[in-house]
Amino acid sequence: MKNLNRRDFFKTAAFGAAVATLGAKSAKASDKMLSEDRVGVLVDTAVCVGCRHCEWACKVAHNIPTKELETYSDSTVFKDYRRPDQSALTVVNQFENETNSLLPVNVKTQCMHCERPACVSACIVGALTKQEDGSVIWDDDKCIGCRYCMVACQFQIPTYDYDRSIDPHIRKCDFCHERRKEGQLPACVNICPNEALLFGKRSEILRVAKNRIKRKPDVYVNHIYGEQEIGGTSWIYIASKEFDKLKMPTLMKNPAPGISESIQHGIFAYFIPPVTLYALLRTIMWVSTRHKNSNSENHKDEKGEES
Repeated sequence: MKNLNRRDFFKTAAFGAAVATLGAKSAKASDKMLSEDRVGVLVDTAVCVGCRHCEWACKVAHNIPTKELETYSDSTVFKDYRRPDQSALTVVNQFENETNSLLPVNVKTQCMHCERPACVSACIVGALTKQEDGSVIWDDDKCIGCRYCMVACQFQIPTYDYDRSIDPHIRKCDFCHERRKEGQLPACVNICPNEALLFGKRSEILRVAKNRIKRKPDVYVNHIYGEQEIGGTSWIYIASKEFDKLKMPTLMKNPAPGISESIQHGIFAYFIPPVTLYALLRTIMWVSTRHKNSNSENHKDEKGEES
């Protein structure tokens, strides 16, 4: 076997850098137009009874190990505040209701599917994309595990398989994208026994939310969470309690990518993007290994000729 020559090396290095650079270009958030019929979900926390059936249905729909449905009636889990993780893409937390202690406020938490998602803006390889129907989905085959999306998300939603040494993944609610392509409702919406989750066109559920607040001003605070926060989200909330007391972040109206893109693109303008560096390092390792193997074979041939 011949040694790798200088021309072959530069061809391989240039190819790796080109591929990496193309990946880096996708760091910019998607600017494609969203459909006027894009969907959303209204979470009415005043109606939610905390049955946690949505947690069970979500796990079943995404092939995550789960217990029997009956075990979700255990209310002891509400003692500690929980966040979505790799074993649960949605969770329900319970908060005290100062006006009526017998009716606690239950809040379902999952990916908010922002109108202009910071996670999509932060992803340097285009593994995360915003769909025209409003959902934010990801492609495991493209993901390189950089976890920039976890840092960028202002709702702290994406999680990572830290416990898996082989083939770990970023995980979050995908709005049951595959189910909806088959004409089905999101699993959590479909199983909700009290209709605390309302699925439909985002514009329509916003209208419903405003009507509920108008009809029952003594029940709901005059705020639709997700209507304007960071440019708006596909999941919106109404509640009988101020949202900052429900551990929902207080956010500005400007879209998050406006901040993350300016920082990230400023870095990429003057430094080699990490994916480019990784591609070059991989190329060098491949060249070194091939060169070593080639020398080893040449040495064996020389010994064979001497003998």
